[in-house]
Amino acid sequence: MSKRTNWRTTLLERQRWLVFLLPFLVFMLIGALEPTPDEPGGKALGLAIPYAFYPWLYTIKIALTLAAVVFVLPGYREFPLRVTLLGILVGAVGGPLWIVLCNLNFEHAYLLPLLQKVGLGWFIGLGARAAFNPFEQLADQPLGAWAFLAVRFLGLVAIMPLIEELFLRGFLMRFVVERDWWDVPFGKVNKLAIALGTVVPMMSHPELLAAAVWFSLITWLMLRTRNLWDCVAAHAVTNLILGLYVVWAGAWRLM
Repeated sequence: MSKRTNWRTTLLERQRWLVFLLPFLVFMLIGALEPTPDEPGGKALGLAIPYAFYPWLYTIKIALTLAAVVFVLPGYREFPLRVTLLGILVGAVGGPLWIVLCNLNFEHAYLLPLLQKVGLGWFIGLGARAAFNPFEQLADQPLGAWAFLAVRFLGLVAIMPLIEELFLRGFLMRFVVERDWWDVPFGKVNKLAIALGTVVPMMSHPELLAAAVWFSLITWLMLRTRNLWDCVAAHAVTNLILGLYVVWAGAWRLM
């Protein structure tokens, strides 16, 4: 084993949080710079990143997040790699469920008017989607459109499920159970952990109803199998179904 590998392994053993937080923080921090159809990106930093730059920024985000994943990869050995059929089935059910709940438009039809009355209408805008249609925005660059779509699916199906489940269930839901959270067996929870498993992802997804139901379903899966990789697999299958639906239906507002 090289000195460099020894240094990395030692760091990850001493700073256990890096395994779960580093890729997620890279993903979220760069994601905060992304533009939407209504606003340029990076306004909080005084930037004005144009909407047309979104494919490049997203590609940079995925590349840096993937580099962070590779860096902390030895830490994933804590969770033996296995996936059960139940994890796949939950993901297969979760995909159509997410789509149906999103199409109800519950947030804008019912929740937004109530929140506006108490000055909390801004809450609906949290986690706004880029809704970037490569076939429209890159109509004069068909190869570029397909290349970006491939990168988008890599992020949607492979990167996002991994880093989000590791942060949420590998770290956060164990962090609130005991002080020495790294010793908490995966799947051991308390009431606060169960609540955070739903509330926290709702804050980063504009589809509040779908997020509440779907992430609660994955918490059930976690309690049933006590297996992190089932949660990652379910997340990946759901996202794959969602991505295919978006391309088929042209529902880019969901991505």
